[in-house]
Formats: sequence, structure tokens, C-alpha cells
Amino acid sequence: MKKIFTLSLLLMSVVLTAQDSTEVAKEQKFTLSGSVDAYYQTLINASDDSGQAFGTAFANQTGFAFGMGNIIASYESGKVGAVLDLVTGPRGGAATFNTDIVDGIVNQAYVYWNVSETTTLTMGRFNTFLGYEVIAPAANFNYSTSYLFSSGPFSHMGLKADFALSDDFSLMLAVMNPWDTNDTSTTGEYSFGAQLGYSGQYLNLYYDSGNNGGLGFEVDYTGGFDIDDTLFLGINAAYNDNDGSGFYGAALYPQYSLSDDFALGIRGEYFSLHDDDFDDLPSVIGLTVTGSYTVDSNLIIKPEVRLDSWSNNDDAFFDADGEDMSSLQAFTLAAIYTF
Repeated sequence: MKKIFTLSLLLMSVVLTAQDSTEVAKEQKFTLSGSVDAYYQTLINASDDSGQAFGTAFANQTGFAFGMGNIIASYESGKVGAVLDLVTGPRGGAATFNTDIVDGIVNQAYVYWNVSETTTLTMGRFNTFLGYEVIAPAANFNYSTSYLFSSGPFSHMGLKADFALSDDFSLMLAVMNPWDTNDTSTTGEYSFGAQLGYSGQYLNLYYDSGNNGGLGFEVDYTGGFDIDDTLFLGINAAYNDNDGSGFYGAALYPQYSLSDDFALGIRGEYFSLHDDDFDDLPSVIGLTVTGSYTVDSNLIIKPEVRLDSWSNNDDAFFDADGEDMSSLQAFTLAAIYTF
């Protein structure tokens, strides 16, 4: 009888141990994702070999070019986890300022702790909370990027806390290294960020001292609305000031789904520099029309036509004859594969 009782206890122990192991295994989750993109670009009103570009980040080469490749590894176990986002290629190098061991190798690298159902702490390098557009091309509707995106920070190195205040309201507070200091800050300065969200609309605030090439103060609104089942309107507006100079602008992103696989979108942007000591600084109106065709859920083909027109900057570009002009036009065909 004693042997039977002992054997029963042993079997129960094995079962309970197996159940605990299964529960732990269920709590642990590893995912791997990423993208690869390439494009072809030709200038419409200038020579392709002139070396001209719009002046915004990324996608600024003529002919065939590589954008970037990235691999995102994430691991979560219970309430804690980590994300490592590795990039390579010209887009990745430009996004990280080639400050890593290999050009553009680390886009994001952070750890997080879900302290409760409503609070998450994140520390490390993470992409910016400012603006409508992002570094990864698969997450943008337009392949080329806006002046607002190109003028703000790409990433931050620091600590942030995200709070879910209710089903509709959210709050983020952050303390970070100065603007675009992706690794160690050697100046002893810090930057501060905040984001208040309500039903998909976000008011973003950022501040650093503006010293040592810092950004100063920026307020940014990012959001969008579903007009109906097929039409979405994205919105971005920002104002930046660093001791009396900076930039401001706004962009609209109407996107219309013609079918499950094809959508058409427009980015209309106004962007201007400002300085208390100067009048009539250059400003630009940019119009970008992009088609987005998805093949088998993973491959996205994006034909795009872009026209930027500057005011108070008649020699911003030059045509094939070397004559000054204030506008530039280009056609781009991009291919993005996600996994």
C-alpha cells in the first residue's frame, strides 16, 4: 500500500512538473520578422547623372538601388522581453548615422517590462515617437519620405514609460540622450519626451537644450481618420524651435483602397524653415502620388511620382542644360518584401 501511495505521489509530481513546464513554454515567445527593399528611380526634369535629390532622407539615388534589409528578433517571457532590430544598406546606414561597428547594423535594441496591464517600461534604443512616417519602408505608404520626417529624430536612446490610462487614452513619458545620440552621450545632457494619445490621435512633445547640435523644442501632431471603409486620411503637423530658428510644416496622407490588393495614396506636404533674424526663408510644397500593389501578402510593389517645388530658392536644382530651377520631379518604382 505504501508503495502504491509513493508511486501515486511520484506520478502526480511528474504531471504537475509537466504542466508547469507547459505553462512556462506558453509564456515564452520568440518571433523573427523583417523586410528587404530595392528601387529604381529616374529624374523627370533633370539628368539622372547630375547627382540631384529631393533633400529628404533615403531613396535618393537614381538608377537601380538597394534600400535596406532588416531582421527583427523579439523574445518575450512572461512580463519581460527584448527586441533586436538589425539593419544594413544605405537606408539603414543613414538611419543610424553609421555610428555602429558596421554601418547601420543596429536600428533598435531595447528591453521592456510589462509592470502591469496598464504600464510598460522600455530601456534601450528605440525608433522615435514623433511624426507620421517611420524608418522601415514596409510601414510607410509612400516609399520616399517627407521633410517633416527627415528633419526630426529617427531614434532615441533612453528610458520610456507607457501608460494605458483607459480604452481611449494613453500617455508616454521619456528621458533620453540628446537628439540622435544613438549610443553614449558624452556631454552630460539629456532630452525629454511625452506623448498623449486619444483614439489614434497623438500629441507629441520633445525637448533638449539645443546645444551640441541638438534639436531644441518640437511639438508634433500625428493621427488619422477612416472616412469610410475604403478611404483613410492621415495627418502630420509639427513646429520646431531651437533658440529662434527651426522648421514647421504639415502633411496630409489620403489613401484610397481600390481593391484588397491595390491602393492609391497621396502625400501633400508644406514645409518651411524659420529664423527670427531672417525673412523669406525657403519653403517647399511637395506632392507625392504612390500606388501600392500587394502580391501574395508579402511582396509590395510601389510605383511613385514625386514633385517638389521650392519658393525663395530658385537655384535649388538645375536642369539638363545647367539652368537653375526651383522644382524637381522623379519617378520611382520600389519593391518591398516582408516576412
